[in-house]
Amino acid sequence: MTEVRGWSQVGERVRDARIGAGLSQAELGAALMLDRTMIAKIEAGTRKVDALELTRLAAALDVPLDYFLHTAPAVLSRRAELSEDTATDAGRQAYRLEARLEAWARDVRQLIDLGTLAPREPYRCRGAVAAEDDARRVALQIRRDAGLALDPIETLMDLCERQGQFVLVTDLRGDGASMVVDDELAVAVVSSFTDPGRRRATAAHELGHMVLGDPYSNDIGVHASLRDREAVVDAFAAELLLPSDVVATANGRQDLVELAARYRTSWSLAIRQAQLVEVVDAAEGRLWRQRTPTKAELMDAVGWAPQPDLDAIRVPRDYAKAVMEAYKRNLLTSSRVVELMHGQVVENDLPIPPDDDVAP
Repeated sequence: MTEVRGWSQVGERVRDARIGAGLSQAELGAALMLDRTMIAKIEAGTRKVDALELTRLAAALDVPLDYFLHTAPAVLSRRAELSEDTATDAGRQAYRLEARLEAWARDVRQLIDLGTLAPREPYRCRGAVAAEDDARRVALQIRRDAGLALDPIETLMDLCERQGQFVLVTDLRGDGASMVVDDELAVAVVSSFTDPGRRRATAAHELGHMVLGDPYSNDIGVHASLRDREAVVDAFAAELLLPSDVVATANGRQDLVELAARYRTSWSLAIRQAQLVEVVDAAEGRLWRQRTPTKAELMDAVGWAPQPDLDAIRVPRDYAKAVMEAYKRNLLTSSRVVELMHGQVVENDLPIPPDDDVAP
């Protein structure tokens, strides 16, 4: 993550963020009370912007301020570029998630540099994993190493953190994104706008990208198509969340509903695993997909016990502890703490720093 060296690079990031936000140059100019031609010059790198203007640009485009001041990591920079004519809603959502992902990586890095967060070496599978059965075996090994055996995963965020991947739940539309920076820092973001089962599937999928190898690395996918590679990662995620040996014990739809509720998976993932172990055939699976369990069905199956995960908790446990430790040491301001906690706390939630305590 190197600093941007020229205004042309700042302009490129402004342009990309504008397209990602679905705004024209005129619309962005109107929001900033600038003429369209001024926006065009900023994007071309022929007009410099001061700190106040960058702050206003960041607010208007809903990206972190330092997004304009850094170049994209190599993995992200090799992905498809946005353009005025070809940008789709899905492409814009992916772009905005990746912009948040970059900022999240810098947040984690700051705490590591401050010495309050211990770096975690990302768990990477040795050798190529190009088959779905191999990916399932890797998922089961991670479960064994975590002491889970075939039990439900209580919190996927904790499991990811133990494997060296820091996950952020963010209020952006889309699914998720992940990357490994310099082979030493693994981060992922998951959208809070999807249903709980899909959020967990997305987090498990992004963990699979790290464990099995990033699509742009040499570990996986070199000789396989994008679709084949995603199928391998999907197999890892499904087996991690709901092991096929557990599903093999299901007898009928109600049993599968209970498993989907206990293991907090999407209904489609549960049916996929059921078809894998031949609890249901393809025809019956299609019928069951049309009968998605209601929220009441799922909650009733687990006795109406609360099932929070990747929801109100937005940042990993050790990360949150590191933020608070840095605050207690007066290494961070209260406003920066709120930024780093990504909506999980507000300033009034924070204790008064020791140096500012008022004597009784």
